Amino acid sequence: MTADPKTALVPPKRTNTDYPLIDSDPHLRRVFGYARPSDYIIAGGAAAASPLAFWAMERVSPSHVGRGGFAPVMRLATAIGIIGGLHILYQRSCNRFYGFTENSREADMDMREMVDKVKHGEPLYGSSKVSSYLQGVAARNSRFSELFIHVIPWFNIVNHDQHGVDTAKYYQQAERELEADRLASANSA
Repeated sequence: MTADPKTALVPPKRTNTDYPLIDSDPHLRRVFGYARPSDYIIAGGAAAASPLAFWAMERVSPSHVGRGGFAPVMRLATAIGIIGGLHILYQRSCNRFYGFTENSREADMDMREMVDKVKHGEPLYGSSKVSSYLQGVAARNSRFSELFIHVIPWFNIVNHDQHGVDTAKYYQQAERELEADRLASANSA
């Protein structure tokens, strides 16, 4: 018997990395929420580079366009810098989710967040009003999308349960913590 193509899951491709995979399709909020302060500093520096470079070029070799010509181009250079800075921030954070770079801090944050959700009975990756079929479509379209984001800006903004990781580890850790809490309360009583 064959599976219904509308409900069949397409498993994500497993990548061989030096660090553990946290999420093959992180939600946009998680990407920015898990970003390190160093990511924000590097992104801010990259964002400032474009208008500073333009200002320096204008000082070295003036264009003589007058007051009305410099301001719009400076706004454009600033917008390009901000977009570039956000791109760098998103890329650095996603690379940790994918396990391409060192991610022990993010793995610990992920474990803590998911175990807390298990303990409170919440869905691991949030609830969605989108049908399960469309959740699968969204997952397949945005999985590892950061690798091609410089060509097509594509982000995961859909809550779904297809993230390429075995979620049993969250439930096992939650069970261990709940058991430890029960033993501690039984010993103190």
